[in-house]
Amino acid sequence: MRTEDFWQLIDEARAGGGGEPGPVAARAVALLAERDPEDIIGYARHQTRVLAASHKADLWGAAYLINGGASAEGFEYFRGWLMTQGRTVFARAVSDPDSLAELPQVRAASLSGEEFSAEQMLSVPWDAYRKATATELPADRDPVRTPDLNDFWDFDDEEEAGRRLPRLAALFVEPPLE
Repeated sequence: MRTEDFWQLIDEARAGGGGEPGPVAARAVALLAERDPEDIIGYARHQTRVLAASHKADLWGAAYLINGGASAEGFEYFRGWLMTQGRTVFARAVSDPDSLAELPQVRAASLSGEEFSAEQMLSVPWDAYRKATATELPADRDPVRTPDLNDFWDFDDEEEAGRRLPRLAALFVEPPLE
């Protein structure tokens, strides 16, 4: 599966999923299950690459600020939610995590405390393969390695957060008054 096909499927799921992560993931499973099993395997491989490419310390810091904390698992689920936002938002967040401060739902979360997570988006290829073939998705023989994050910074350090992610820090370190 090509990059364009991967994101096109997610866009189709977004259009029919009402914008909420659960329905988007369910729609993605349904759309993907209609495809050839090799396409589902290709989707799984591409998703692994997308998640590896987005495994960056500053994006983790952004997830930590937005969600009020983010374990390794929480960061995975945050990136699942980020996938539901589409290719443009995802790519921009990977290259500039502070750009997430421009999203209306993130701005609203600074007041409401809403957290962003989509665990179900991460299981889309496994669920689709099971639905299409009644068998388990084969293990990838050439898995993508997750980058080592040696450049972690203290996500609780408000000064460092303000330096690295100024727009998000303005929303979540010192939240605006209602």
